[in-house]
Amino acid sequence: MSAKVRWLEDLKFVATSGSGHSVVMDGDGGAHAPSPMEMVLMAVGSCSSVDVVGILQKAKQNVRSVEVLLDGQRAEGTPAVFTDIHVTFRVYGHDVSEKHVERAVQLSAEKYCSVSIMLGKSVNITHSFEIVNDAP
Repeated sequence: MSAKVRWLEDLKFVATSGSGHSVVMDGDGGAHAPSPMEMVLMAVGSCSSVDVVGILQKAKQNVRSVEVLLDGQRAEGTPAVFTDIHVTFRVYGHDVSEKHVERAVQLSAEKYCSVSIMLGKSVNITHSFEIVNDAP
């Protein structure tokens, strides 16, 4: 795996992954694009989402949509690392089993999400979920 980051102007940079995908980042408090720390938070949510959706699909759950809400708390001063991240999964569907969602979230947190597991070595990461049942 590889990546390249190139300075554009001011504190804006473009990061390009080895697979050729690019994203702009802004080190000036996220005024023009996500900041690098926002990208870390989004990576936790994206990685976990892939796991949870995949697990729920394999369990043949009638899931219409999944949102992940992330709340990150940072240390005072420099470096302003994440100290706590809370991840809330909001699962929309019909007759979605609480047991299956709980299992999917737990498997992602403890076994599959490389980003969350890596950060969990130094950040307190907690998880919760809610199920929003739609009409059939």
